[in-house]
Amino acid sequence: MIEQRDADEVPTPTNDGVPGSGKDSWTNHAAEVWNQATTRLMQLLPLEQVAQTVVKWFSVSEDRVVEILETVRSQLPTTEAFLIGKPQTGKSSIVRGLTGVSAEIVGQGFRPHTQHTEHYAYPSSDLPLLIFTDTVGLGDVNQDTQTIVRELIGDLNQESRGARVLILTVKINDFATDALRQIARQLRQKYRDIPCLLAVTCLHEVYPSSAADHPPYPPDFEEVNRAFAALQQTFAGLYDRAVLIDFTLEGDGYNPVFYGLEAFRDTLADLLPEAEARAIHQLLDEAVGEQIGNLYRDVGRRYILAFAVIAATVAAVPLPFATMPVLTALQVSMVGLLGKLYEQTLTPSQAGGIVSTIAGGLLAKAIGRELIKFIPGLGSAIAASWAAAYTWALGEGACVYFGDLMGGKKPDPKKIQSAMQKAFGAAKERFQEIKS
Repeated sequence: MIEQRDADEVPTPTNDGVPGSGKDSWTNHAAEVWNQATTRLMQLLPLEQVAQTVVKWFSVSEDRVVEILETVRSQLPTTEAFLIGKPQTGKSSIVRGLTGVSAEIVGQGFRPHTQHTEHYAYPSSDLPLLIFTDTVGLGDVNQDTQTIVRELIGDLNQESRGARVLILTVKINDFATDALRQIARQLRQKYRDIPCLLAVTCLHEVYPSSAADHPPYPPDFEEVNRAFAALQQTFAGLYDRAVLIDFTLEGDGYNPVFYGLEAFRDTLADLLPEAEARAIHQLLDEAVGEQIGNLYRDVGRRYILAFAVIAATVAAVPLPFATMPVLTALQVSMVGLLGKLYEQTLTPSQAGGIVSTIAGGLLAKAIGRELIKFIPGLGSAIAASWAAAYTWALGEGACVYFGDLMGGKKPDPKKIQSAMQKAFGAAKERFQEIKS
């Protein structure tokens, strides 16, 4: 973990939403004392030597990485979404909308689970914030619907640590829904405690001929309203909430590509426990989805965001340094995943070496920030937002590192550090309200 500051820059608590700041003179005084002590410590210590010592101190073996990630996974606010619908009803588009990754990566990420279901975990199977289970074969006359239901029930009977939600996907102009209704009825009778969202998709297929693009959301076309009402009536009693969406591909010519994403996010979040709902909102941060003209960086940022959210979740531990091995393991896992994106297959040891290489001599400065955890009321909130911001910055630095390798160039340490410092400054603003 690395603080991206000059050694003489004192992190001063401000009245910006951190619990207790600006309200308690003793707390402010304590913060000032610790900040001054930390600054002086950093000025007196040989930073390069301390950094090398700390890198070794918080190195995590491959076995330890596996052990830590399993512990973190058991505590993550994971949501498993069971996508139930015919082919071409927008199930994969929902995955793209919620994760921000490309259609190609979504397709490659799905793995067979049973004969009729596939799993996709985001950002990774080791640390999933979202798990999508897609039913395969619905609508195929050669497939036995009851076999599909039995396999789906088998998945639902598995013990789960996180929240679950059923998502029924139906095209707005499809009224041949007997098989889907049958499945929904059986699942609702057996699993009344699992919420169900009816997602009506492909709205543009019933737009009037005069509509060249999506209207302001929600669409107020008679054709859409009539079909939506009919589908709601058809599935009456089988779902908790319904939403209109139209998630298309960039080449389809409709803007925005993920039409109704905010409504889908909010409706889905309403059906989930608080922690899972908060994670969904953080993962759909609009600022992260900005196009920057680089496919690898765009996709990489979606993975980085997920790891930043995870880092914030596990960072709010009161004991100083207690979370350092955990955050190290998270960052090793993130760098390994980013390497795979850039066609670099890495072992945990190799990923850990890259983390140390990218970090350089700045790691010692993390010690000063960790000391703030001693201050009652301030430490956890600061640690959570700071861990998220630094994880983001490290991910940006890794993208620069791997981008140079992919381009056949030797990674430039100055360019990497510059990218990290810029990213850290922006990420501090973005994640300042994150709390575990």
